Formats: sequence, structure tokens, C-alpha cells
Amino acid sequence: MLTLYPSIKPYARHTLSVSGDHELYLEESGNPEGIPVLYLHSGPGGSCDKHTRRYFDPSLYRIIVFDQRGCGRSRPYGELKNNTTSKLLEDMEAIRNFMKVKKWILFGGSWGSTLALLYAIRHPENVLAMVLRGVWLGREGDIQWLYYEGANRIFPDYWKMFLQPIAESERGDMLGAFYERLTGTDELARMAAAKAWCLWEGHCATLRPCQDTLDGFSDPHYALAMARIASHYMVNKAFLQENEIIEQCQAVASIPGIIVHGRYDMTSPLENAQTLQQNWLEAELYIIRDAGHSAKDAGIRDALVRATDEMAKRFGRAFGLDKTS
Repeated sequence: MLTLYPSIKPYARHTLSVSGDHELYLEESGNPEGIPVLYLHSGPGGSCDKHTRRYFDPSLYRIIVFDQRGCGRSRPYGELKNNTTSKLLEDMEAIRNFMKVKKWILFGGSWGSTLALLYAIRHPENVLAMVLRGVWLGREGDIQWLYYEGANRIFPDYWKMFLQPIAESERGDMLGAFYERLTGTDELARMAAAKAWCLWEGHCATLRPCQDTLDGFSDPHYALAMARIASHYMVNKAFLQENEIIEQCQAVASIPGIIVHGRYDMTSPLENAQTLQQNWLEAELYIIRDAGHSAKDAGIRDALVRATDEMAKRFGRAFGLDKTS
């Protein structure tokens, strides 16, 4: 079973000003002349870390990483104003132009897969291929599954913890109630809601309990931005039309892709990936038997590294990379 590539440091870091007074943190690592790949982190509200560079052979890839609006090292931190799906897609195109990339591979998990698909639908001419993990399609049913009725039946004990910050009388609109607290002025209420939100997502993410995942999700600084931004997107239905991705999937028909999805994904059930693959015939779907949603599950990690190695073989020669022969 494959593991991640060894740790590397960026060879360049950038700050890119974009619309609405946002500044994005960007970094480049690997081979400056390699195959350009854009890493799209999960969320909404997540961020990149030192491991996000490690899914790619650094001798073959030019690895471009960024923190989305309001996330991680981008500023203003936790900002919701001018923070929408369409703005994130504009940011991706701004990054491509800033980095002087003609075409790139898109690599995204969960919310990152959503952004990859939407960008490719808008700009298919700019996309070499996609590697997607834990596909999330942003449909009403996908939101309902995680925050109202679905995953709560699998994890009723964790769901009970998720409910705690919300009065029983408000639980008919869980997203609205959380959003009100996370954007309110009561600091204690904000932090309680943020911790409950992130722990719920952390418990759902992995096949087996993972304390490292839970510790990361419940870090107060991370949790507040993650929960604020995620709730902002969820109450607005991810700023998408219902079934928008599937209905426009013909736009990516000629783009090759690899979809990696855990059979026991409780955040984004396998039906998401199957539905996508049925409408995107150039994509290969790999169902990982012993895995959930998280890239930390060993089977998911193995499949993602294999996928990026496969894409390097397909496209390396066009970039003069002899190792792909």
C-alpha cells in the first residue's frame, strides 16, 4: 500500500489580492517545470497543511496550493463578505493567470471536488484532468443527509452532541440556528457552536475513530472559521442551483478523471460518486472497500497517490519528463 511522498517545503510563497478585499495565500512546491496541479482543500472553511503537497511526486509535479477565501493563511480570516462559490471559481482562474499556467490538473476532496467540477464546467479548456476524492455534489439531499436526516441515524450518539448548542425549539432549522450563533456577538455561544459543528464533521469523516482528526477539527482557531464559513455556504445551498453539477456535466465529457470514494463514506455517500461517474464517462471510479470520507484513511491515501502517479504517466511526456516513460 502506497503512502504519501516525503515532506517538502515550498520553493515560493505568494499573496494574491482578489475581489472584495480578500487576499489569498498561495505556495508552489515540487518541480517548477513539472505538470501543474492545483490542490483544492475541503470545507467550505478548511485549509491546506504540510501534508497537502505530499500526494504528488515532487520531481514530476508543479504543486500549487492555496487557502480559499477566509481560510487558513488567507485574509481576512473567517470573512463571509464576498465569499461565495462563484467568487472561489473566479479566484481559481486568477491563480491560473497569476501562475502563468496554460492547463492544469485539478485535485480536490469533498468540497474541493465540488469546486474542481464547477471550475471544469466553466473552463474545460484549462483542465488537463481531475483527481477527486469523496465527491460532494452540493444538492439539497447532500445537505439534508449530513445536517438533518441521514448520518444522524448512523451516529446517533455523535448527533446528540451536535444538537447540544441548539435549543430543542430551534432544531427544525439546524443550519439557521447554527449560523445565527456562529455569526452572532456572543463569544461563548460562537465557540460552543463551532466546536459542536466541527466535532460532528470530524466524527463522520473517518472509518474508524481518529483522535488526530478530532483534535484538528476542534482546535478553536480552526473550528471557528471552519464552522462560520461552512454554515454560510450551507444556509445558502452552496450558492448552487439544485443538481447544477450533474445537469452541466456534459461540459467535462472529454476530460479524463479518477474518482476515489470510500464505500463507508458517511459525509458524502457513495451514490454521489456513482451518479457523477454515470454522467462523466471519461472518469474512472475506484470504490475503496475499507474507507470512509477522509484522505487519512489508508486505502484512500493509497488510491490518491496511485491516481496522481497515473496522471503523471499520462501527461508527463508533454512536459519533457523522462521518468514517465
